[in-house]
This record gives sequence, C-alpha cells and structure tokens, in this order.
Amino acid sequence: MEVINAIGRRKAAVARVILSDGKGNITINKRELEEYFPNPQLRYVVEQPLNLLEARGKFDIQVRLDGGGVKGQSEALRLGIARALVKLDAANKPPLKSNGFLTRDPREVERKKPGQPKARKKFQFSKR
Repeated sequence: MEVINAIGRRKAAVARVILSDGKGNITINKRELEEYFPNPQLRYVVEQPLNLLEARGKFDIQVRLDGGGVKGQSEALRLGIARALVKLDAANKPPLKSNGFLTRDPREVERKKPGQPKARKKFQFSKR
C-alpha cells in the first residue's frame, strides 16, 4: 500500500496525517497516543473513524499536530484520519459521512473589535 497524506482542521488546530500499513500505532509529534492525549475521552474521539470501520490494528498513523487546544487538536485529528481512510478506499465514505466524521466544523473564535471589551460585549451605556 502506498502512503496516504491527509489534513484535518478544527478551530486553530491543524493535523497532518500520514497513513501507512502497520500494526495500529498512532504517533503524534513523535509521542504515543496515550502519552499525547492522557484523557480517555479525547483518545476515543481520535479513534472513532477507525473503530467505525473496524480498522483499529491495520494501519500505522503518523501525525504532526499544530495549534489550538487539546479538544480542537483531537477533533482535527479525527477529521484527518477520516479523510485519509476515504482516500484509501472510496467505499469508506458513506459510513464516515453518515456519522459526521467528514464534516469540517467551521466555527472559529470571533475577533475582538476596537472600542469594545470583547467580540460582542459593549461597555455600559450612560445616558448622562
């Protein structure tokens, strides 16, 4: 099997995924999955596409994660893995799409505007 590259994004996080044949090792920034994401809920989010397709021990996944927080990084990685699995085999697309793993979540933090304390909050209005 050839090596497959894919990219996943969420908020400010970017995950570059390299999928290849292997024993199921997931390496993130040269660290193991359990070391990078000690929280079992975040590990579950990352492994969702693999568990859905029952491909947990079939591929080695190398990831370069950058930016964002831990939740955004885990969801970016989930999207990257799902996109890589679709590139591998187009038959994987319908189950991944129906579970929402191929949808890029477009929500971003709104920028702070000048003359306001936050993005939408205003300073208290004084009539007199």
